[in-house]
Amino acid sequence: MVTEAKAFWNNKTLGEMSAREWEQLCDGCGRCCLHKLEDVDTGLFFYTNVACRLLDGESCRCTNYQERLRIVPDCLSLHPDDAGQFEWLPASCAYRRLGNGQSLEWWHPLVSGDPETVHQAGISVRGKITSENDVPREQLEDHVIHWIDF
Repeated sequence: MVTEAKAFWNNKTLGEMSAREWEQLCDGCGRCCLHKLEDVDTGLFFYTNVACRLLDGESCRCTNYQERLRIVPDCLSLHPDDAGQFEWLPASCAYRRLGNGQSLEWWHPLVSGDPETVHQAGISVRGKITSENDVPREQLEDHVIHWIDF
């Protein structure tokens, strides 16, 4: 476990982080890989329990991270310059939290030193999702969930 004084996420802005540090911010929850619906009238986002076909439901990690943007054209790549546009990410997301001046939660692997705490805390999508391969796009509204906070 890293001491708070040496924690890069406490001492750097998102834009100052190296590519490696940026990638380490991902807690492995898998929530960003869920299909989302946006109400065009209100701008509100609604998450579904339908995950990208590349998401491994057990590890909550992408099965082909390096090629994901080519394989899944609507996959979004997060960049520090976009921090002001992270409102579609769940409130628990490290990128959104740090972008809003908040600290990381106790269960974040960088804080706990254990990648399993995100699952133990019930933050990850492990055991809660279905693949997009099993749900037609026109049925996404039937899969809206309410266990993710914005």
